[in-house]
Amino acid sequence: MSETVAASVSAAPLRALAPANDPEFENVWDEIVWRGLVHVSTDQPALRAALSGEPITYYCGFDPTAPSLHLGNLVQLLLMRRLQLAGHRPLGLVGGSTGLIGDPRPTAERTLNTKDTVAEWVGYLRAQVERFLSFEGENAARIVNNLDWTAPLSAIDFLRDIGKHYRVGTMLKKDAVSARLNSEAGISYTEFSYQILQGLDYLELYRSYDCVLQTGGSDQWGNLTSGTDLIHRVEGASVHAIGTPLITNSDGTKFGKSEGNAVWLDAEMCTPYRMYQFWLNTDDADVIERLKIFTFLTRDEIEDYERLVEAEPFRRAAQKRLAVEVTTFVHGSEATTAVIAASEALFGSGDLTTLDPATLRSALEELPHAEVAAGMPVVQALVDTGLVASLGEARRAIAQGGVSLDGVKVTDDAATVTGALPGSASVLRRGKKTLAGLFVV
Repeated sequence: MSETVAASVSAAPLRALAPANDPEFENVWDEIVWRGLVHVSTDQPALRAALSGEPITYYCGFDPTAPSLHLGNLVQLLLMRRLQLAGHRPLGLVGGSTGLIGDPRPTAERTLNTKDTVAEWVGYLRAQVERFLSFEGENAARIVNNLDWTAPLSAIDFLRDIGKHYRVGTMLKKDAVSARLNSEAGISYTEFSYQILQGLDYLELYRSYDCVLQTGGSDQWGNLTSGTDLIHRVEGASVHAIGTPLITNSDGTKFGKSEGNAVWLDAEMCTPYRMYQFWLNTDDADVIERLKIFTFLTRDEIEDYERLVEAEPFRRAAQKRLAVEVTTFVHGSEATTAVIAASEALFGSGDLTTLDPATLRSALEELPHAEVAAGMPVVQALVDTGLVASLGEARRAIAQGGVSLDGVKVTDDAATVTGALPGSASVLRRGKKTLAGLFVV
């Protein structure tokens, strides 16, 4: 084990690295391939040469089909940041027009959002993308909105100037389209035309910014190549595309989903505490691949963590480092420090009274919890939070010395809830590890 990792394992708390590429790789292409970020691409030797030479302009698009980006988008943002760190020029495209349609889903038509809603979400996503890229220096990032060049187009101009370059037979073969054609829902012309709009985006960015690379998820490969093919037909030029892998867990389940809820990058939709716990609970079989994709740790550091997972899995050192790195990248060091303190206070030896109210509340909301009136008997609170099944069981647990409130053992079954912690909260514990949150209202 290297001294770096040995120190990291004992550090409290860990400190996240500043974003930087691994200098041990000859170029950024070799690094992103090693990290598993290239599932499919256009001509690999040509792409490697392009990324090894003079700075190029590249883009990734984000559609406002929700008020926040999620962990799947984070893969793209991290790839964009790595390419920028290598000297290349990023364009973050927010889909003010494509967001009004949405790319085809595998099973059914999307519910179309209103123009006002989409415009509002464009602002949210733009602000999020801006957090992850640098807007300073010679290769400063720029944000663009595809509504700027699609809104002025008439339907006739769109069909004459762009649509004429597409062949329906080729469009029907795209995976997203063919899957829908074979489903009961079928596909509308609206979603069928999405690939043309994305191709138009690439053509516009090629003409306006000399953009020669687009990145996206591999499930979007048909839409990515729509643009490369269109530019080849219209401009006679060869441009590039990279499709990143869809991240799944080792057991085959979809990554980033918990009971149907995406892990969002917006702190209001997914608190920093919840995000930290999400990464902390990564399975041993998945954690090294997650470190490669979602952190800026070097290959040597990650290989050290891989040895630690094999030799001392009980330390969960790799998971702790992963949680710190990603939560800091998304929410900042101050929020990460706060959630680590909350986690230690709840499950270790930290002081609950020193936590800020918002962080404590977000942590307790991840546990069984209930809103209660001041002065509610602890025995009733045990039942309401599901820590016990009945008042009788609650009284027995107290008599056996197995219940504590805000870190103090409850010895009297007539004890009441006070909400003494920040934000008028309390922590109820049964045994060593079974906790519940109480919010006094």
